[in-house]
Amino acid sequence: MATFAVQYTYGANTDAARDRFRPEHKDFLAGLYESGRLRVSGPVDGGALLIFEGASADEVAALLDDDPFRREGLIAERTVREWTIFFGGLK
Repeated sequence: MATFAVQYTYGANTDAARDRFRPEHKDFLAGLYESGRLRVSGPVDGGALLIFEGASADEVAALLDDDPFRREGLIAERTVREWTIFFGGLK
């Protein structure tokens, strides 16, 4: 399994909608965390950073297709990049 960094950039004027769907979004991510696929995640200015283990960028993207924030159109951009960790670790 490789490590992937996923960056969400939230759409403009989505604060109220994100507040409304945040509990469902957090439950969705908790399930991915409990499965061991999501390693760490948290907000960054204007979006979020999520670190995943997966076989490919396409597989990780597919895992996130059912995120309530995506379903509701709250994510303006999502990038998935393989990330090679040189120092430290997530294990």
